[in-house]
Amino acid sequence: MTSFGARLQAAIAEYGGLVVGIDPHPGLLAAWGLDDSADGAAEMAGVVIDALAGRVAMVKPQAALFERFGSSGIAALEDTLELARDRGLLTLLDAKRGDIGSTMVAYAESYLGNASPLAADAVTLSPYLGFESLRPALALAAENERGVFVLALTSNPEGAAVQHAGMSTGRPVAAGIADAAAAENAAAAAHGTLGSVGLVVGATIGTVGRDLGIDFAATNAPLLAPGVGAQGATMRQLTSVFGAAFTAGQVLPTVSRAVLAAGPRRDELGRAVTELQADLTLVRTSAR
Repeated sequence: MTSFGARLQAAIAEYGGLVVGIDPHPGLLAAWGLDDSADGAAEMAGVVIDALAGRVAMVKPQAALFERFGSSGIAALEDTLELARDRGLLTLLDAKRGDIGSTMVAYAESYLGNASPLAADAVTLSPYLGFESLRPALALAAENERGVFVLALTSNPEGAAVQHAGMSTGRPVAAGIADAAAAENAAAAAHGTLGSVGLVVGATIGTVGRDLGIDFAATNAPLLAPGVGAQGATMRQLTSVFGAAFTAGQVLPTVSRAVLAAGPRRDELGRAVTELQADLTLVRTSAR
């Protein structure tokens, strides 16, 4: 194996930067004619993976929308991750975990441990107990050549109260998180590869990153950008949110409903992805 960042960089080069969420939301399951159950979630996930294998760089199952069914939902999530691996798709488990001490060690083993059936290529993490509280996950991800995506500037309005606040160093909290990710990714940058410690930055935040003094390109981080499509952001807005990081290919626009609403037909899911990828390519080409 090679590092997660290197594998992701290769997948982006081959398939483009689009990431598609696998979100078995009750409304979507109903629209697909599926039961709001673990079986329905598993069936939706299987159709999405079959339709998108060989088309996108990575898929992002939303853990909570499986976990709500209890043990059967977790089993469906395990099956989803295994199927995606078998079909050659990178997986990012959207779990947003964050804790301290032995509990963080357990979370790391659950989502990044080689022996765990819930292990993904990468997992989302929350750093708001302090970035260093994530060290068990950062260490295990590096050891097992997996990745993490750390929440930095999220699109929810409530996030600003914490993420824009100043630290004792005078830097905003979100900027401190970006600085920490850059430090983790410095060795990969020296070797010319994308780092394995990514950041989650909402596509709807406008110029906030720039206003807070964050240079996204300097982080050498893959930048997960939820909010394109149903949440209102457009591909074109990514240029103003991320600047040079967008033209450098670090940005991973993340869509869920904008693709899943085209199901359950596999050809329609594929067509929705193709249209979004064409839009992304056009914007990236014009931004260079």
